Amino acid sequence: MENGAVYSPTTEEDPGPVRGPRSGLAAYFFLGRLRWYRHVLKGLQLLLSLLAFICEEVVSQCTLCGGLYFFEFVSCCAFLLSLVMLIVYCTPVYDRIDAKKIKSSDFCITLGTGCVFLLASIIFVSTHDRTAAEFAAIVFGFIASFMFLLDFVAMLCERRQESQMRKPENTARTEALTEPLNA
Repeated sequence: MENGAVYSPTTEEDPGPVRGPRSGLAAYFFLGRLRWYRHVLKGLQLLLSLLAFICEEVVSQCTLCGGLYFFEFVSCCAFLLSLVMLIVYCTPVYDRIDAKKIKSSDFCITLGTGCVFLLASIIFVSTHDRTAAEFAAIVFGFIASFMFLLDFVAMLCERRQESQMRKPENTARTEALTEPLNA
C-alpha cells in the first residue's frame, strides 16, 4: 500500500497565503473584545494623554517646576499604560492571558491612572506659569483624567450587570426539611 493512498482521504491541500479583508498585519487585530463605547474611551484616553504630554513638553521654562515634572511623569505613564491595555485587548495577547486577570488589571489601572492624572492636573494648575502650552496641557490632562474615570464607571456598571445575571433566583423550599427521603 502506498503512503499517498493512506493519507489522501484525511488530509487537505495547503491553502497557501490567505487573501481577503483580514490578511497580513490586520489579521492580528480584533476589536470585538470590548464594547464600542469602551473602544472610544480607550482611544480617547490614549489620544488625550498623548496630547497632554506633548503640550507639556513644549513648555520651555517654569518657576515652580515640581507640578510640571509630576504632570509630565503621569501623562507619559498614562499614555503608555493605555497603549498597553489597548494592545492587549486588540491582539492575540488577550487569548494567551486569563481574561479575568486582564479585566481586573484594566479595572485597577484605569482607576489608579484616572485618580493620579486628576491629582497631577490639579497640582499643575496650582503651579503653572500661565502660558498657552500649559493651559492646553492642563485642559487635555483634565479631559483625559475624566475619560479614565468614565471608563472606570463603565467597567463598574458592566461588572454589576454581569453579577446580576449570574445571581440565581431565590427559591424557597415549601416542604419541610425533616421529612424522610423515602416517604
